[in-house]
Amino acid sequence: MKLLYGGPIMLIMLGMMISGCCQNSNKESAALVSAPETPGKFKMEPLDYPFASLEPHIDARTMQIHYEKHHAGYTKNLNNAIKGTALESKSIEEILGEISKQSAAVRNNGGGYYNHNLFWKNLSPNGSEKPGANLEISKAIDAAFGNFYKFKKEFTAAAATRFGSGWAWLILDEKGKLAISSTPNQDNPLMDLAEKKGIPLLAIDVWEHAYYLQYQNRRPDYISAFFNVINWEEVNRRYLTAKN
Repeated sequence: MKLLYGGPIMLIMLGMMISGCCQNSNKESAALVSAPETPGKFKMEPLDYPFASLEPHIDARTMQIHYEKHHAGYTKNLNNAIKGTALESKSIEEILGEISKQSAAVRNNGGGYYNHNLFWKNLSPNGSEKPGANLEISKAIDAAFGNFYKFKKEFTAAAATRFGSGWAWLILDEKGKLAISSTPNQDNPLMDLAEKKGIPLLAIDVWEHAYYLQYQNRRPDYISAFFNVINWEEVNRRYLTAKN
């Protein structure tokens, strides 16, 4: 009697375990963030990670507002600004490359759209302060700046001293060398009016909406936290692509 009863019980327990695994897997999948609907040519990409996955370095509420409100707003406004114009046939890189010919709406929102696409990819729950020694970007940083910590100090300074709102960048410049720059507002190094031009590899958003809920006016603390969640694999991928 005990053996006969034990068989079905074990099957039920096994079924519950399998169901639980599936539910957990579904929850993990559901936790990845779908992109808001933005009618028009340019679309937002879904996030590769849940909003809360960058905590304690960047809080979930800031991530959600930043992605669903600010980034979505830039995307929507960019689509509205180019609607019915020849810009609808161009890539975002082509638009930014001749941004001096465009309206303020295209400049601000085109930059906001591109910059945030890059920013989200630069972040990862599995990120780290410095790239692995096996990555080409690690060797390139050592060659360009002397060592990683000299790079970090210079990048941090560019982000911390950007007056008002803007961005700091690691770029591959027009001479094929790594360089650090910063830009105001939603400008970036792809723009033909940028002071220092190049292909963006790594970016940090130093607009207050990127950190104020958690760090208030402590921008240096936010910059320090950023270095815990950098996706160096992605930075390395962009570097290799930019070189070729």
